[in-house]
Amino acid sequence: MVSSSDRKDWALSFLLVVSVAILGLLTWWFIVWHFELPPALLPSPRQCWDAGLENRQVLFDAVFKSTGLASVAGLATSIFLGSLLAMIFSQSKKLRLAFFPYIILLQTVPIVAIAPLLIIWSGYTFRTVVIVTVIVSLFPIVNSVTTGLLSIDKDELDLFRVYRAGRFKTLRSLQIPSAVQYLVVGTKTSAALAVIGAIVAEFFVGDATNFTGLGTLMTGWQALAKTDALIAALFCSAFLGLFLFGFVHLISVTILRRWVVS
Repeated sequence: MVSSSDRKDWALSFLLVVSVAILGLLTWWFIVWHFELPPALLPSPRQCWDAGLENRQVLFDAVFKSTGLASVAGLATSIFLGSLLAMIFSQSKKLRLAFFPYIILLQTVPIVAIAPLLIIWSGYTFRTVVIVTVIVSLFPIVNSVTTGLLSIDKDELDLFRVYRAGRFKTLRSLQIPSAVQYLVVGTKTSAALAVIGAIVAEFFVGDATNFTGLGTLMTGWQALAKTDALIAALFCSAFLGLFLFGFVHLISVTILRRWVVS
């Protein structure tokens, strides 16, 4: 049950967010009006809104049928692979020292350098977009869950050893429950990265004559100098990232509430 204090905090947070958004829009409008900027350089908020309405169907399809699906599929795959790798790393220091640097390497190598190579191997397909998304969003989950699995209370670990609990039972009953909140933190970070990865992949994979994702929409509208529609697509990508972040947070405060510290 939500307490009165929590409701007040939520109301204050909502009020502050809305106030900042209104201030930002007013500042944006004033800059366009004062400097008399051409729409091709910086359209007004109203022009971007109208462009979004005009292209609402293709934006809807891009968010929910292409980029959104790729982001969710990539994030879900990252959670599975990242958690599995973290459990392996937590059980073997040698494996952790040997392979963890390669996980870091995936995060440090520019994805724009990897994407063309993946296209050669996997083609101009939805699968390639998901692979790029996994590469971008995998590291935070591996890093967070590994930290959680290793950050267990020493006294509790000694107690399990006294009762001769094996590695599997210790992992299942002690390490995994303590790592859930670390998984949530890593997944929240990866949720935003998954959207970025999907859009970047669509820059390379998408067909500019067939707008099927936010990345391909942005590429096509940039070539046509449709700045208002381009900004509308940018806001849609931000909405998608916030939606995934909020969905992960909702799961953490409902299904995983007993293991997650608020």
